[in-house]
Amino acid sequence: MKAHLLYRDRDADIERPLPWNEAALVQDLSLNTLFTAMARGDPFVFDVSRKVVLQGFGHGREAILYRQDVLRDCLAHPTVVRRLYTVAVGAMEAQKKHHLGFLARSPDSVLRYSVELMETFSGMLRALRQITDTFASAFGSDGWTTFFAMLKRELSDEYLASVQRHLKQLKFRRGVLFSAALGKGAKGDRYIIRQPPERRQNWLTRLLTQQPPSFGYTLHPRDDAGARALSELRDQGISRVADAVGQSAEHMRSFFIMLRTELAFYVGCVNLHDELTRKGYPAGFPSPAPADQRRLSFRGLYDICLALSIGHPVVGNDANADGKELLIVTGANQGGKSTFLRSAGLAQLMTQCGMFVAADSFCSSVCDGIFTHYKREEDTGMKSGKLDEELSRMSDIIDHITPHPMILFNESFSATNEREGSEIARQILSALLDARARIICVTHLYELARGLHERNMDNALFLRAERQEGGARTFRLLEGEPLRTSFGEDLYDSIFRSVHAPPVDGTVAAHGPD
Repeated sequence: MKAHLLYRDRDADIERPLPWNEAALVQDLSLNTLFTAMARGDPFVFDVSRKVVLQGFGHGREAILYRQDVLRDCLAHPTVVRRLYTVAVGAMEAQKKHHLGFLARSPDSVLRYSVELMETFSGMLRALRQITDTFASAFGSDGWTTFFAMLKRELSDEYLASVQRHLKQLKFRRGVLFSAALGKGAKGDRYIIRQPPERRQNWLTRLLTQQPPSFGYTLHPRDDAGARALSELRDQGISRVADAVGQSAEHMRSFFIMLRTELAFYVGCVNLHDELTRKGYPAGFPSPAPADQRRLSFRGLYDICLALSIGHPVVGNDANADGKELLIVTGANQGGKSTFLRSAGLAQLMTQCGMFVAADSFCSSVCDGIFTHYKREEDTGMKSGKLDEELSRMSDIIDHITPHPMILFNESFSATNEREGSEIARQILSALLDARARIICVTHLYELARGLHERNMDNALFLRAERQEGGARTFRLLEGEPLRTSFGEDLYDSIFRSVHAPPVDGTVAAHGPD
């Protein structure tokens, strides 16, 4: 039996290696905030969500749409999905009670452990069948309809009754009946388990009726060697049955492991959607486009991790960068540029793994890798200068670049003077554009932004953080050419001058140092 809820035609492989830049993605995009909201206190959901999201590269558009349809059903029927997940978790928890069975070596121990495990799992299979009979008709996606059809086909009433009957027989409460032939060296050979004759007569009839002759041998209670020989003989007789039952138990166990894993991701998505709904934020399904179409457009795109972290509303942004390969974002300090960059990276990452995104609408070409190059703090160990460190990280990105990458720059190459930093950034951006990379670059390097803007590039879009008269930030990005200033004096005014300004109407300044 297969779940196939993450992939149409194969099992999920969450143990495959994560991207080489996993740590940078988690740090720069604040991904732990996202995973924590998805987990809602369940460490297994946290781990699975982290792996599925970070392994989202390399999927084609059809695979993304397949997951989206499965997730739509999950959001429409969250209670059913959580019930299925609870059954799978229950199977794994029950299996832990028999964990020592994995250490079993003798056929008798293997058989006893496997029968106990299959009895536990058969109860869970009945629960899955009951859920299927009650709710399957409400689901419409290919993934769910195939899953429920498989359960109906594989877990028929006849099959479940047969399992119970066989498990009862495999306990051998009346002893083991098997035949054998005499092999080489006078050793037993060709052991075959036999079906014991049915006892159709009651005990009184059997007592009063003459039975056919039978022969037996009784061991002395202190005959240890005889007991070992008899045990070895029994093991020989049941070894093939023990192997077969052990394989069946492992097959059921593997199914519940995979079911729990695949459902954990969707439970995480449901948890996240519930949290956004509770906070009043929209969540829409993105439109993935082929990698070679260079699509990127959005409406109401906001930073989901910021929305999850603060208690007041966050601002969304609109833009149409279809056909563009370079977005240059400039403007006022603390105007929302870095927040926008993170929102774009998060939306792309969530699109890749088949999730909804934090936007009213979002359309983007799929990529096979997201790379972040953010400004880092000073190296306190003084092992290298900041510029050397930035260039080293850039070199690592180049070494791992993929055919269809998205690269996010946040104030890169600002560790040196304006002219040198602009020239370094210009050459790197030009080389990446020649390689058909898609780039979003937040920068304070005016010489870089101005130079690129004056080239009238058809494949570039310039966004600028909006600043109102008087210095107020709206945290929205609008199309506009770069300005020479980042309005740092606004920050000075808000931090220092307001502190020393005389109170108005007898009030005291509400912020600033003492």
